[in-house]
Amino acid sequence: MRYARIPAPLVIPTTPAPTTHAGVFARMFREVVFFESLFKGSKWSWLFGWLFHFGMLIVIAQHLRYFTQPVWSWVTIIQWVGSYASFAMFVGLVGLWARRVLVDRIRYISAPSDHLMLALLLAITGSGLLMKHVDHTDIVLLKAFTLGLITLSWQPLPNDFVLLVHLSLVIILMLIFPFSKLLHAPGIFFSPTRNMRDNPREHRHVASWAKDLPKSADHTDGA
Repeated sequence: MRYARIPAPLVIPTTPAPTTHAGVFARMFREVVFFESLFKGSKWSWLFGWLFHFGMLIVIAQHLRYFTQPVWSWVTIIQWVGSYASFAMFVGLVGLWARRVLVDRIRYISAPSDHLMLALLLAITGSGLLMKHVDHTDIVLLKAFTLGLITLSWQPLPNDFVLLVHLSLVIILMLIFPFSKLLHAPGIFFSPTRNMRDNPREHRHVASWAKDLPKSADHTDGA
């Protein structure tokens, strides 16, 4: 949470910006749920980004069935959406990667790590789809293993190659997530261009650390 404690010395919301707390909340909601600024900037990027992120949200929620017993009712209800969400993730990732390769200005600013992140996410999604539709694994044994991790009661993991690859890639993703650009997920909530009110005329913005600084005395030059 170090970033959250760093003071924002200026009011720098991207204009036009709301002037009230309710307006900031509404703006953040539209940004997080609908990717409003991305929609205004690039419709194709918005489409592929939205497919990936919300497909991933459904897939992660669907995976909660492996960590709960009994399975929550709402998790059971969304199971049928899981396959469609997985394909949405895959299509979204392919589109985002194609954008980094085919669009000149995006290709110019893309680092090797950007391509590696997309490759990793595609490999995770692809291996998941492979287990779902081609090389099925023993989900009963898999759930016993995951519940055993929670209760500290070790259970055997199914010895399926695709499953082991899938889990290994997920572990790699979890390890590098805090140090990668993927951290924009929580980072958007700390963005001063989004979470600040545009009210510098109504209220003078003084950072908390600046309030404790000694005020300089006014000096007049003698003749």
